[in-house]
Amino acid sequence: MNLLHLLDDDKCFEVIRAHRWPEGVRCPHCHMNQITKQGRDERQRARQRYRCLACQQKFDDLTGTVFAGHHQPLRVWVAGLYLMGLNLSNRQIAHELGINEDDAQQLTRQLRQGVVEASTTPNLSGTVEIDEVYLVAGHKGQHAEVQKRGGQDGGDDGKASGAGVQQRRTNPRSWG
Repeated sequence: MNLLHLLDDDKCFEVIRAHRWPEGVRCPHCHMNQITKQGRDERQRARQRYRCLACQQKFDDLTGTVFAGHHQPLRVWVAGLYLMGLNLSNRQIAHELGINEDDAQQLTRQLRQGVVEASTTPNLSGTVEIDEVYLVAGHKGQHAEVQKRGGQDGGDDGKASGAGVQQRRTNPRSWG
């Protein structure tokens, strides 16, 4: 069964509109909600065109999105996004969608880039706890390593140093 036969262009555009403009259509240029409908796209009848009354810019449902400016229909992009969620390879996606592998590669690259651009970097605050940490505190017993590096590790002569590093002495013979 071909996944594309289950998707409808009208439904795909309705979903895009609902997610993009949950409180009504807004101009992607000036963000005003004073818009008029300007008919439909000739090639994709479900694609609505608009004109902003505030800035006079024309736009459509896909303007400013990762889906804009491509020759594949929106249902191919939506199906590709779904198949990427299933962790399929580009070759498998191309086979499932009935497109060539280069188009599948471009599609997945654009979708991944759009996800990265839309995501925000989390800010950590407060106390952050970590589990295991491996620190090299020196080269005890490896004088050749210290000489080879020319003391580039901070010139600590094999002893651990640094702010915030606490050492616990467990065996008096382990310190030289």
